[in-house]
Amino acid sequence: MTDGTKKFLWGVAAGLAAAAIIKTDTFRKTCSKLVAGGLQLKDDAKEYFETIKEDAEDVKAEKDANNS
Repeated sequence: MTDGTKKFLWGVAAGLAAAAIIKTDTFRKTCSKLVAGGLQLKDDAKEYFETIKEDAEDVKAEKDANNS
């Protein structure tokens, strides 16, 4: 067998293994948990930065009020 043929066969084997793993319920549940965790992280970060923005706006408003 040539080196190229071996690489091709390893690629086919890896593809078949990946296809088998993707079809399992465990893989799907794990992916669902990862996506849900990512969405929760996004929501938490959005809330955190909104709080920072509001605090910065309050500080600016106080500074503007003191300068007037």
